Amino acid sequence: MSEQSNTILPKKTCTIEKLVTIPKDVEKVLNGEKTATRRNGVYADLGEIMVLGDKKFRVDAIYSQTLGEMTDEHARQEGYTSMEEYKQSILAMHAKMPWLPTMKVWVHEYSPVEK
Repeated sequence: MSEQSNTILPKKTCTIEKLVTIPKDVEKVLNGEKTATRRNGVYADLGEIMVLGDKKFRVDAIYSQTLGEMTDEHARQEGYTSMEEYKQSILAMHAKMPWLPTMKVWVHEYSPVEK
């Protein structure tokens, strides 16, 4: 369930092609284990289509959230079993990044486009 509000989104800081790029994450999306990606900027427009492999996914919601607002359910959207697992994965990828509960991220929720 999305937490999208009627807020106007900022301009994209990157392209949708860079939303999900890590092979392990691509596999999770294709298997239905990952339905959201958090980034430090907006990487898509609402309704935009992301293509991974031979499958298409529609961006259903984009909203801001702080790291401190994340729950285990949010971590499961990202394809992890718990917040702690998600946090450790992010810190391993971004070694110099501190985990600040007040840090704002942009959540991109997506779902498969049925053929």
